[in-house]
Amino acid sequence: MSHDLFGIHAAALELRSQRMGLIASNIANAATPGYKARDIDFTVALRSTERGMRLDDAAETAALYRVPVMPSLDGNTVELQNEQLAFSENAVGYSTTLEFIRGRVDTVTRALKGE
Repeated sequence: MSHDLFGIHAAALELRSQRMGLIASNIANAATPGYKARDIDFTVALRSTERGMRLDDAAETAALYRVPVMPSLDGNTVELQNEQLAFSENAVGYSTTLEFIRGRVDTVTRALKGE
């Protein structure tokens, strides 16, 4: 039912949430020697869900390791400024998707009330 009501936006919101957690983990481990930064290719993951793949499987399939511009001597691939930018961009996408879903819920609520 939620898939019909929200379309691809429900999957997009969940994928953006998972991506946000992954980026936050990268940021938290910026000083951890040997830590390999990961990300989710959002477009690939979303396309996979459109083809019927489960959300968790789509996110895992689209997960990738970041290739650092300036490799660290301790093997850590987190580049804080890039992670912060990715986090900010993802947060904007999350908010936009959430607003769309809220609008859809408001429309349905008004329809049920007969407004």
